[in-house]
This record gives sequence, C-alpha cells and structure tokens, in this order.
Amino acid sequence: MTDLASIPRSRGAICGLFLILLGLWGALAPFAGPYYHFGFTPDKAWAYTSGRLYLSAIPGAAALLGGLMMLVTRSRVVGISGAVLGVLGGAWFIAGSGFVKAVLKNTSVSIGKPLQSASMTAALQDYLARAALFFGLGALIVFVAALAIGRFSLLAARDVAAVEADAYSYSSQPEQFPAAAAAYPTTAGQFPSAPDTTTAQYPPPGS
Repeated sequence: MTDLASIPRSRGAICGLFLILLGLWGALAPFAGPYYHFGFTPDKAWAYTSGRLYLSAIPGAAALLGGLMMLVTRSRVVGISGAVLGVLGGAWFIAGSGFVKAVLKNTSVSIGKPLQSASMTAALQDYLARAALFFGLGALIVFVAALAIGRFSLLAARDVAAVEADAYSYSSQPEQFPAAAAAYPTTAGQFPSAPDTTTAQYPPPGS
C-alpha cells in the first residue's frame, strides 16, 4: 500500500548522479592531478598521503555514497539521509583542512603545496587548485545535496493523489469472507418447529 514516505525513484536521480560524479572527482583528482601538473604535492600520481586520504578520499567517498543512496532509493527517509551525508562530505571539503590545522592541531595532515606550472603564476594556480579540489568543489556538493533535501522533503500533489487513489481502491475491494450467518444457516432453518397441537387434542372444558 502506498504511503507518503514513498517517492518515485526519479525524484533523486539527477541530484544523486551529480553527487556521484562530484564525489569521484573529489576523491580521485588529487591522486591523478600530478599527470597534468595540477594539484598539490607530492608531484607523483597515485601517491598516498594522509592529507589526500582524510581531506579528499574520505569526503569524496561520503558524497559518492550519499549520491548512490539518493539514486536507487524510493524511500523519503533514505533519500534525505543520503543528501545529508553529501552535505557533510561537501562541508569537509570546504573546512576540513582548516579544522584539522586550527582545532586538532595536526600538522601531519595537510593538502600539500601547490604544484608549479609554466603557464600560470603560483598564486593563480594555488587558487584554481583549491577551488577545483576543495572549497569550490565542496560548495557545489553542498548546493546539490541541499537541493536534493528540498526535493525529497517536498510533498507533491501527485504523491497525495497516489495515496488517496490507493486508499480508495483498497477500501472498495469486496469482503473476502462472507458473514457467518450467510455461510452457516441457522438451526431454525434446518429443522422447522413442530406445530402446536395441544389445543386440537384437548378441547377446552365445557365445549
């Protein structure tokens, strides 16, 4: 039976697909960026660092998982949960580096130094790399996830109509089990009562 917690799978398909793509970019781009001299040190593709793991791969995986949940679910609650997971991943892309450095006082987890390119100045390349891999990417993920939360929270008129139509069809179904009185005739119907013959056998006195 349809209820208001169920939604069409297409409700979160577009936002979920965008979150999957953005999560993949955020998780993998720092590892592949050295191929194009774009990103942050070390200048070696697919090299592992704690900064790439905690500041890129994990929030990217969170956005990716949230997008998958939104893409396949027909539950309003699961869709909103996936979108919230995407918001958390995007927020970590924006503020994760500063939080680790300023609050946790951990200097071993860092994004590294910007890679140098002959076609751009160091300041411009640093800004573009941070925008593409961290704060700009995180803002875009938060925007898409927040849009998805709004779509999942929206109670569309067709949702209400589907619930009402389903409730009407359920209530209009005939009863499967007839009443007991119709299925089993009464005793009086099977054995009719005998006629009262007392007055016929014994007439009243004085007649």
